[in-house]
Amino acid sequence: MRQRHFSTLQLLLSALGGAVAALALALLAAWVVLGPQAVPLLEGLAVIRTQFVGDYDPQAMTDGALAGMVDGLGDRWSHYLTAEAYEAQNQRRTNTYIGVGITVGFEDERGMTILSVKKGSPAGEAGVEAGEIITAVDGASVAGEARYDGSEAVMGEAGTPVALTLLAPDGAVREVTLLRGAVETDPVSSELLDGGVGYIKVENFYSNSAKRLREEVDALLDQGARALVFDMRDNGGGYVGELTDMLDRLLPEGPIFRTRSKGGPEEVVESDEEHVGVPMAVLVNANTYSAAELFAAELREAAGAPVVGEETSGKGYSQQAIALAGGGALNLSTAKYFTGEGVSLIGTGVTLDARVAFSDQDAAALAAGKLDHGADAQLQKALELLGY
Repeated sequence: MRQRHFSTLQLLLSALGGAVAALALALLAAWVVLGPQAVPLLEGLAVIRTQFVGDYDPQAMTDGALAGMVDGLGDRWSHYLTAEAYEAQNQRRTNTYIGVGITVGFEDERGMTILSVKKGSPAGEAGVEAGEIITAVDGASVAGEARYDGSEAVMGEAGTPVALTLLAPDGAVREVTLLRGAVETDPVSSELLDGGVGYIKVENFYSNSAKRLREEVDALLDQGARALVFDMRDNGGGYVGELTDMLDRLLPEGPIFRTRSKGGPEEVVESDEEHVGVPMAVLVNANTYSAAELFAAELREAAGAPVVGEETSGKGYSQQAIALAGGGALNLSTAKYFTGEGVSLIGTGVTLDARVAFSDQDAAALAAGKLDHGADAQLQKALELLGY
């Protein structure tokens, strides 16, 4: 039999042809599975890897590309989390985290507004106060769009320092350096007010919050509480499961939550017969988000609970943190949610029964936990509507 002999050039051409064919198949697969937008992304990556002459960090490039992709959705609730930020978020949502003991909001473009400071935390011990605005972290500005990523910079390893540049309400600027440490948060607290009204403050809807709410509600009822006021002000929300467990304890039998994901059927959560049989009211403000908003709307809808305070954020999407291969995650809006009767809060927020606005001074005192109940006009209005 006559044998064929291949030259080196022929072998190279054959290998090159195979590589080109494989690339073409990969691009075709990307086109079919991911859509035409995937092709320029792969092309861009190939061009950078083969032609860019400078030094670069591949992980930083990937993080930037993913962050830009999510930003392009135009959804203020969706964002990309680096591996470090994803780990910190998971830790924080256990109601135990490494940080400095502050809760921040993002309404002011000058930076991150400090909504509350936990007593005994690194920030609390250093005299950091609610109402101050963090304008820089370790010298890097967190103004404008940077404020949405600023909380990641504050997080870090226990025992490491972080410098915060603070802008006070009177315009004074100062810098404090804090040592990060373990901060534990009790998500629910309560007290029995004069007249037999139970006051319950809910900080968030993360791990253990529903269990704590049940405990505090039962304790107040055992003490003879004849009405309940739930304080959802400055509550950024949390897990849907914690929300529905709370609503199930409080509300009579019937639908209490609806959600619709992309391409999926509507899911309905029902409450059982067991519920509290006392009048209830809810306090809200502009920093009442997500699960906290829905909590207020559902108590109003299913139990006639008056809602008092200021207009809420109008959030009606739930987010899912989808882990990625590199250790990061896409915190993506994956479902729309509604009250039991199918009402969306998107763009409208909770319907108020009484709008009671706070002065800047009272708002700062509330955030700092220094507003006396007697001076709390929103609480007093809720008590009035309850007949106390």
